[in-house]
Amino acid sequence: MSQPTPTTTRSRHELRAWRNAVFVIFILSGLAMATWVARIPGVRDDLGLGRDPSSVGLLILGMSAGAIIGLSVSSLVLVRFGPHKGMVGSLVIVAIGTLLIGFGSTVFHAVPMVAVGLILLGFGNGMVDVMMNVEGTAVEREIGKTLMPLMHAFFSFGTVLGAGMGAAAAALHIGVVWHLSFVAVLMVVVALVAIRFIPREADLGDETAEKPRIPFGQRLRASLAVWADWRLILIGVVMLGMAFGEGSANDWIALATVDGHGQSNSTGALVFGFFVAAMTLGRVLGGPIVDRVGRVTAIRVTAAMGVAGLLLFILGGPLWVAVIGTVLWGFGVSLGFPLGMSAASEGTDNPAARVSAVAIIGYCAFLVGPPLIGFLGKEFGLLNALYLILVLLVASFLAAPAVRPMAERRGSRLEAAAE
Repeated sequence: MSQPTPTTTRSRHELRAWRNAVFVIFILSGLAMATWVARIPGVRDDLGLGRDPSSVGLLILGMSAGAIIGLSVSSLVLVRFGPHKGMVGSLVIVAIGTLLIGFGSTVFHAVPMVAVGLILLGFGNGMVDVMMNVEGTAVEREIGKTLMPLMHAFFSFGTVLGAGMGAAAAALHIGVVWHLSFVAVLMVVVALVAIRFIPREADLGDETAEKPRIPFGQRLRASLAVWADWRLILIGVVMLGMAFGEGSANDWIALATVDGHGQSNSTGALVFGFFVAAMTLGRVLGGPIVDRVGRVTAIRVTAAMGVAGLLLFILGGPLWVAVIGTVLWGFGVSLGFPLGMSAASEGTDNPAARVSAVAIIGYCAFLVGPPLIGFLGKEFGLLNALYLILVLLVASFLAAPAVRPMAERRGSRLEAAAE
């Protein structure tokens, strides 16, 4: 079906090592984000910010701004420095930001230092996000199997690892600075080891490639030109609906279970656990399924599952109905983001810029979605606000043909011409 065609002369051992190294980079990205999230209460207490969530919200806004900037410049950095220096450098920036958060909160009790740390954390993680997805699609093409859903599952594994370490550190009363310093050093060491197994590829813009130097202005114009590609915009629509559904669930599904369905706080947390488990399982199992049925069918089926799940969750009834809806919702948003990344990176013309463009669309959904749901929930009720996600999933369903592999698109055009 849409299984990528192998394009490599490397040995199976080299390809496996390359794939595993990219898995590790995805884990490190998830670990970095979850480490900060898990220690937010400790950072807040160390800074003496009290119980007002607006102060922490302003700090998080700085991280979001850093992430958007990182996503925007990632393609230029990748072309200029290559995947080796680019990914390691981005993770070093993440590590520096993590250290500043730790020292700024526990040692110096300085809000500006923590704010700078969060900006660097967001900036570095935004850059590495694009680079690891470009690298992931490269190894996916050379191996000839759909791997991007599994790679994003490894990001989820990294978040689980980070959350677990954070919970353990808090329970053992380990200071934020010691915990975050350990994670920062761990990330850099592991990244330096993993990067040795990633080949230096000319089409990824590595500095060792034999090709002429392209002026910065020309590179910038090429990066901006991708926004005129309507197929890329439609891929962004697919990712918009899926990312909006995922991000809104992360922030609101537990509260919607409590306030909308009258359940306890512990039940709300359990229902959220069902969502995360379903989404992760969908990404683990998604690759072989996509290779069998194709990207377009996979997007349409999962989007339809998401719509059905949202209807069950919103309309409710017995708790088991909401739980089934939650599971379908999790499966429904599991594949859109990774398959959109694969589709955006296809071709040899500026893959990093295309991935950066759709990543910005997807991450804007992550950033804008939760507060927008909160605003609508205040006006119309939280469960009713979730209908917006349903509408965007329908848009993802309709835009699904945009993710069809380019080889299939060319084949269809040739068949039509022959007829």
